[in-house]
Amino acid sequence: MTVLLVAEAVLLVVLLVVAAVLASPDDVGRVGRSLTVTCPDGSTVSTGPWPGLFYGLPILASLAVSTAVCLWSLTRIARRPGDEATRRNRALAIVAAWGLLVSAPLLGAASTASGALLGITCDGTASRVGNWALWPTALIALVTVPWCLFTVISPKARGHR
Repeated sequence: MTVLLVAEAVLLVVLLVVAAVLASPDDVGRVGRSLTVTCPDGSTVSTGPWPGLFYGLPILASLAVSTAVCLWSLTRIARRPGDEATRRNRALAIVAAWGLLVSAPLLGAASTASGALLGITCDGTASRVGNWALWPTALIALVTVPWCLFTVISPKARGHR
């Protein structure tokens, strides 16, 4: 599961960077909260919310902090005395907690971006391709969130102190 969560973290960072590059101000002028597209007929369509810098920066900051804390915790667990099963259960709970901090924002960002792309009325190829990439990403995150939550609260992961 760790490999999947690392892949999701990479997807989240890529999604937020791409969204930040494509973001534009919303109708009130707030930067990074909307997506504006120029249609083939020359008209422009603006849709949102969009996971640009306004939403992406706090997500990236929490991802950086949670990753550092997770690595620190795993290092402490590995260096502590104790039996292998206890250390494995603690490490599993920590990785699952980090997974919640990866998969939940990925689910939110992918579904928000997909919703914004669906709001584009001139329905270009780029929005269709974007949605075909975002839907499986959101689906994987949708499955990962409950797995991580269950792992964090399950008695096996909580049973050792």
